[in-house]
Amino acid sequence: MNKQTDTDVIINGKKYTLSGYESNEYMQQVASYLNKKHTELAAQTDFRYLDKETQSILMQLNIADDYFKLKNQMKNKESEGDTKNNEIFDLKHEIISLQTKLEACEKELSAAKESFYEEEKKNIRLETELKDLRQGTNRMKETGEKKKNGKMMWLPETGGTFGGKN
Repeated sequence: MNKQTDTDVIINGKKYTLSGYESNEYMQQVASYLNKKHTELAAQTDFRYLDKETQSILMQLNIADDYFKLKNQMKNKESEGDTKNNEIFDLKHEIISLQTKLEACEKELSAAKESFYEEEKKNIRLETELKDLRQGTNRMKETGEKKKNGKMMWLPETGGTFGGKN
């Protein structure tokens, strides 16, 4: 716990000793604030002609006005802070939702890529088989062979007999 301190301050040209548990710097700030208020009010011509009690009441009213304005500002800032915290919460929730969707899309993309690669492999295998079959057909044409009902037949142009008979 802080210990009680005594601080000498000057308010409106008079020296006062303030005692409290606040720091010396804080007590000097309070005195400075009061001096600023005195200076503001003293700058008004009519203020000088008022009696001391009325001057004191006006000073207190000005200080109370500052207090309530700051209190309202603080409430507004807290309200803004709550609104911003809610917005941040909503944005974080949206980010998590979007990350979940992204992960699902990445899994779907991965599965689609895998399926695509499998289809590509099948396509390459089928193209290779087709190429081999075309080469076999071309070879058969070149050698004069023809396949019918699973039997090899010689074409008449090549000197063989038609229908597989000798």
